[in-house]
Formats: sequence, C-alpha cells, structure tokens
Amino acid sequence: MSHLSARFFINKILIRPITSCSSILTRTHFNSPIFASNCLISQPIEARVLYSSPGISSSKSLYLGLRANHTMASQSTPPQSVHDFTVKDAKGNDVDLSTYKGKVLLIVNVASQCGLANSNYTNLTKLYEKYKDQGLEILAFPCNQFGSQEPGNNDQIQEFACTRFKAEYPIFDKIEVNGSNAVPLYKYLKSVKGSLFGNDIKWNFSKFLVDQDGHVVDRYAPTTSPLSIEKDIKKLLEKVAKI
Repeated sequence: MSHLSARFFINKILIRPITSCSSILTRTHFNSPIFASNCLISQPIEARVLYSSPGISSSKSLYLGLRANHTMASQSTPPQSVHDFTVKDAKGNDVDLSTYKGKVLLIVNVASQCGLANSNYTNLTKLYEKYKDQGLEILAFPCNQFGSQEPGNNDQIQEFACTRFKAEYPIFDKIEVNGSNAVPLYKYLKSVKGSLFGNDIKWNFSKFLVDQDGHVVDRYAPTTSPLSIEKDIKKLLEKVAKI
C-alpha cells in the first residue's frame, strides 16, 4: 500500500494525506505523533476524526491550509505594469497608480536646486497645459540623492514648483530612486528600461514614458528636453484617442 492511500489510526484519529510528499509519513506507537520529514505540503490536509462511542457514528473533516513560506513567496505575482504600484502623495496618503489607467504618463524625478530645474519645469508645464485634456499626466517625484539638490520638505518643494513654474500636475512624496531604499516603483522602472551606462538613475530629471496600459515605452536622459519628447507623447495619445 502506498503512503498516499495509507490511513493511520492514532488515538482514534484518522489522518489521510491528500497531497504528495517527499518522504513517507511514518507511524509510531499509538500515543506518539506522526512525523513527516522534509515534507512540502502544498495542498490542504484532510483530518477526519472518528468517534467510537457506543451507538454513535459521526465524522468531521478539518482542512488545514498549511503552506511553506517559500512556496507562498514563489507564488507571488510580479508587477506587470506601473498600475500595480502604490505611492505616497505629498501629504503621505497612498495613491494607487491604477487610477491612471487609460492615461499616458511621464514620470520624472525632480530637484528644485538642480541646474536643470528651470528648463525642465518650464517645459513640463508647457507639455501638461497642451496635452492634459488629451490624456497626459505628469508624475513628479522629488529626490535628494543627486548633489543634495532637493533638501526641502514636501511643502517647500510643492510651493517652489507650483508658484514659480505653475505646475498643476501631481508632485509626490520625496523618495529615493537608487540603492536599497529605492521605492518599488523606481526599481520596476529601472528593471524594465535600463540605460547604456547601467540601470541606475544618473541625475535629476530622468524621464520615463508610460503608455495607457501602464507599460514603460521609453526612458530619457536628464539632459533630454521634455519638449523633445512631445512627438513620442503624441503617438501614444493618438492610440488612446482611437480606443
């Protein structure tokens, strides 16, 4: 009789394995437990309790959802798009990026004191004013990792961008984009679109263009003017208009 179909009676408890196991369950003395070594339980186990009181015949099934930790980890679904992520806004509230489904996104790491700030913020505002009603969203993420050029708090950063450059697009919580503390969104962006000199973000105002389905279409260097990306944005917006 194979171990898959064997039934073991221990103190009137019938244990019937209903999953495969890498080692045979062994039976010891009636007052001893059943041991399973190196056994990966990937399905529920049915434990049927039999009551042998005179004149009474009843049974009860218990389902124990036992699963090894590494089995659970292997079954976690990796992110498929930008829409699978949640980020923090400037007030610390969660923002589910799936709310941007159907929108073309330009994701930028910004810094107020960077030498590229004036040209980039000015052109980002122009792009947003021109295409926001057609489905463009710009998501700005302040970052202080490059030359410590974003030292202010979230309120100061927002005041700078909104007052000086009329930024109407969302500016999120200050984050890290490189290293072990990089937010999951940026780890994903870099893994999907690397650069010629490695995947890490090189400086302030790196840009990622994302289509309406949350897929990363292209990555642009910090020195690439937002206006030079306009033709790529228009192509994606035309696809949105046809849907």
